Amino acid sequence: MTLQPYHHEVRYYETDKMGVTHHSNYIRIMEEARLDWMDQLGYGFERMEAEGIVSPVTSVTCNYKKTTTFKDVIEVTLKVKQLSEIRLTLAYTMRVRGQLVCTAESTHCFFDGGRPAVIAERFPELYRAMMEAE
Repeated sequence: MTLQPYHHEVRYYETDKMGVTHHSNYIRIMEEARLDWMDQLGYGFERMEAEGIVSPVTSVTCNYKKTTTFKDVIEVTLKVKQLSEIRLTLAYTMRVRGQLVCTAESTHCFFDGGRPAVIAERFPELYRAMMEAE
């Protein structure tokens, strides 16, 4: 399954006094891209939550390569870096006009009713969709 990149236009309030996108906003952009990715998989957060699954972030890293500014459109591509039955690591590549601005990763676990969930057993359709995502 080939998924489309996510696009985020930098808003004025996301910039700092120097006129560049504040570093904390890249984490938010990652979340927006991840939500879009899940929607494209056919398993948006509304569906996950309705079926009782939550997926908290357990770690996140960002490597900033180049600054972005107000009105820049950041194109975010996601790849599954690692997927186990209980944990997912996504790799993000962010570009503006083809230039690399940030690489990042986020790791998530899965819970069902407050208990760890084996995603491959409890939500096999979601697990397959993540395995097949390009």
